[in-house]
Amino acid sequence: MSSDRAAPLPHTPWTRLRTALNWINLSTPLGLLIARIGGATITRRGRGTYLATGYRYGFPVASAFTVGSVITSKHDPAYFEQRLVLLQHEDRHCTQYAFVLGVVMLPIYVLSVAVSYAVAGDYSSYNPFERLAGLADGNYPPPTTRLAKKRS
Repeated sequence: MSSDRAAPLPHTPWTRLRTALNWINLSTPLGLLIARIGGATITRRGRGTYLATGYRYGFPVASAFTVGSVITSKHDPAYFEQRLVLLQHEDRHCTQYAFVLGVVMLPIYVLSVAVSYAVAGDYSSYNPFERLAGLADGNYPPPTTRLAKKRS
């Protein structure tokens, strides 16, 4: 992960638009439902986002995942105090939901995971959503292909 001491970003007209779009396209209500079903404690975090901690299911396998404007994790809030860059990575996913047709992003994201796995043998390297959110910020390895891995 890159520097974990990034300053919080201010709420802007852009994030207000993003928040509204994520409610209208139903991705934030879906994210809140998933978090609630997973037993997470939901708190407002600012910039129109929610942090849902204590999620009890092992799927998806990630330190955090985002649906709409809801960042969900099995970890407690203290985990994120030293991982502000990870929160910024997840915040970028909130923006992606707003501008990639909300819940329609989920099947597109799954397809992107499959393509990345086919090309690189991992779920993130060639996933455009993870690349645009910042691979290093999400604690993902740098891109490489299966062919390059076989050579080394």
